[in-house]
Amino acid sequence: MTRQTENRESDVLALDSQLCFPLYAASNLLGRVYRPLLDPLGLTYSQYLVMLVLWKEGPIHVGHLAQRLFIDSATMTPILKRMQEHGLLTRHRDPSDQRCVTVKLTAHGAALKDRAKHIPQVLSDQMGDNLGPDEMAGLRSAVRDLVTLLADNLKTPLSAAAPITQATEELK
Repeated sequence: MTRQTENRESDVLALDSQLCFPLYAASNLLGRVYRPLLDPLGLTYSQYLVMLVLWKEGPIHVGHLAQRLFIDSATMTPILKRMQEHGLLTRHRDPSDQRCVTVKLTAHGAALKDRAKHIPQVLSDQMGDNLGPDEMAGLRSAVRDLVTLLADNLKTPLSAAAPITQATEELK
């Protein structure tokens, strides 16, 4: 193996060369930024995302909620169970299809919306010094495009991943 090939392989595997790392770090850091804003509401970040969907879209099947948040159902169920225990929502079997569970806000969960209205503005103010409205919109758009690309890729059968695997092998 030549030194140039070794360097290229080394660069490819460098943490700072990975797309996943800054996204992972940003996600973790966002969670830490949200925590002091959500703690007074008694919400975790995941629960906040559930509430955002329910405040906007109303009652929803658990499966649709999981799809909307890109969370698998096995992860969604414990989140919803804790939220129900805290009186934020109810879960009921859909009478027209017993396999489906519908999630609906309680009065307490709906009332929490007023206490949460300040959160987007606080975050915008915190980042506003570094990211203007145009940069925020561009970043949001780029990340949404990435989410769409990744979600579409997960729907692709494994056999379609062969060109990706082949291209990776060619780097060696």
